[in-house]
Amino acid sequence: MEEFLQVSGALYDETRVKLLKFLLIHGPSCVCELQDSFGMIQSRLSRHLKILKDAGFLKSEKIGRWTYYSLKEEMDGWHQCALEAIGQLPIDLPCMSKECRR
Repeated sequence: MEEFLQVSGALYDETRVKLLKFLLIHGPSCVCELQDSFGMIQSRLSRHLKILKDAGFLKSEKIGRWTYYSLKEEMDGWHQCALEAIGQLPIDLPCMSKECRR
């Protein structure tokens, strides 16, 4: 029950749903790319990413001075269904900012 509520809570936010769809489309992205793309301050973005990671949707990897977030490769059926539904939503997403990539 606790996991269900955590996943449901993570999805009950428009910004987090947009972040998941953004990562579905663009793949692994560093925090600075997400910050620039979504026009968010780093602390607010980090909070959203932590909630999604704790709910089992994301993984993070530190490469140099940047942390990259991506969707977990191995997810249970509940997470997979949620991502498939998000992938079908007609959501206006910001453009990808490539400013931080090297």
